[in-house]
Amino acid sequence: MIFASAVMCLALNVYWEARDQPLAGQIAVAQVVVNRANDVRYPDTVCDVVYDAKYSSGSSIPKKHRCQFSWFCDGLPDEPKNKEVFEGSVLIARAVLEGKTHDLTNTATHYHSIDVNPTWSYYYKKTIRIEDHIFYKRGR
Repeated sequence: MIFASAVMCLALNVYWEARDQPLAGQIAVAQVVVNRANDVRYPDTVCDVVYDAKYSSGSSIPKKHRCQFSWFCDGLPDEPKNKEVFEGSVLIARAVLEGKTHDLTNTATHYHSIDVNPTWSYYYKKTIRIEDHIFYKRGR
């Protein structure tokens, strides 16, 4: 059985990172989180991956713009605004966690919007582009 918290953590990430993407893009964003949770270089659980951030000493609030996923530490509320869209994100999260989807990313652990050009992308191998997200895995 999948823990409800993992579904909710993943659904929030899909909602905030990819709600404007086609179904394939939303699944791919969810898969990146799962791929990280399955990779020894990242936290072990879906929630720990989603909330991976830099924190000030003794604080439970992440440093602004120092998170793996920008929505978590952008200083804005994290409560989904569109209930119907969020419900779709929950369905996607559950399907990915239950292994009912195919990994369209070819084991990618990173992605970014085409609107940015992070320096790390030069050191990673591009696996696929879905709409305005480009997915990568380690190695060239």
